[in-house]
Amino acid sequence: MKTLIHELKQLIIETLSLEDMSPQDIDKDEPLFNEGLGLDSIDALELGVALKNQYSVSVKDESEEDVQKYFYSVQNLAEFINQKRPG
Repeated sequence: MKTLIHELKQLIIETLSLEDMSPQDIDKDEPLFNEGLGLDSIDALELGVALKNQYSVSVKDESEEDVQKYFYSVQNLAEFINQKRPG
C-alpha cells in the first residue's frame, strides 16, 4: 500500500503539473480538494482519466457520494484502487 500511495502522489503531481511539489509535500490523509491540496473539478476529471489509464479503474459507475469519498484523500484513492483493480 505504501508503494501505491507514493505512486498516486507522483501521479497527482505529474497529471496536474504541480511542479513545485514533491510526493513528500502531500499528506496521504489530507483532503485533495478545497482546504487541503486545493484541487478543483477540472483537476478531478484529469485525475480520473489518469487513474483509468494507469490502473484500469473507473468511477463512472459509482454514485456521486462514493466518488467524493474516494477522491477525498490519497489514502482513500489507494483503497479504491486496491478494491477495483483487475487481478
